Amino acid sequence: MFTSSRPTVRRRAVAVAGTAVALALALAACGSSDDSSSMPGMDHGARPSVSSSRSASPSMGDMPGMDHTSDGNGLSDTRDGYRLTSKDTTLPSGKQAVYRFTVTGAGDKPVTGFALDQTARMHFYAIRSDLTGFQHLHPTMAPDGTWTADLTALAPGSWRTFASFTPDSGTGKGKGFVLSRTVTVPGNATKTPLPAAATTAEVDGYTVTVKGAPMAGMAHPLSVTVSKDGRPVTDLQPYLDTYAHLTAFHEGTQEFAHLHPTTEVTGDRGGPDLAFHAELPTAGNWRLFLQFRTGGKLHTAALTLHVG
Repeated sequence: MFTSSRPTVRRRAVAVAGTAVALALALAACGSSDDSSSMPGMDHGARPSVSSSRSASPSMGDMPGMDHTSDGNGLSDTRDGYRLTSKDTTLPSGKQAVYRFTVTGAGDKPVTGFALDQTARMHFYAIRSDLTGFQHLHPTMAPDGTWTADLTALAPGSWRTFASFTPDSGTGKGKGFVLSRTVTVPGNATKTPLPAAATTAEVDGYTVTVKGAPMAGMAHPLSVTVSKDGRPVTDLQPYLDTYAHLTAFHEGTQEFAHLHPTTEVTGDRGGPDLAFHAELPTAGNWRLFLQFRTGGKLHTAALTLHVG
């Protein structure tokens, strides 16, 4: 797992990644609630869909409780004395599910003190192994340090859960962590391929256009423009202290990265242009999830990009 001294977890998650991205987009997206991004069963087809699927059996590296690597890419359940633990190794298919987890620190004791990061003390992600079914939640914590994430319906397959947080005390105080585990959803699972890359994407009537051509190994700015019916969108509302939240997962490994927004938030009139600092650690295809809010509704667009 990776740590960093940058001010936010997302900034730190990106800072560890040392290479930049080459970008192209393709879309499959759906809307969600204002409090979280929940796209159960997001399909990788050319248009938004609520059917999702993935290959059946996870590999040994995907088995629940087997994530003990620590190579700075979000794929470990441990880092610098902190561990992500959970008794949940399977979750039900096709209905709402509750995932409970704990972060332990020194002496394997539950951590209960977390700093605010982009308005939340914990950011929780669930992503299916074919990069469909993305969910981004802000779970609640009990006094004993147990977090509860209320997931919408999950499709059968292997899922990876990420916990992104910053301790506000102890040896990790002020450092950003992203730890992950895997969980299995039983049932008949079928892999859904990623769509081909493109430069624009559609979601809920909005068009997202990407400008810029970052290359691997070089930090590079990325520009995203949002329009609707051919007109620039200028009513973006703040979401998590920014006008757009962008996370990425690698097609082959499910590595996690956050693309840091650099556009200043000045009110409810954001857009149409959004700027990001793009750095991703590994060549290959990545699935990006761009979240932005208008009229009190959160929109989530799934984007495929290729990193050379």
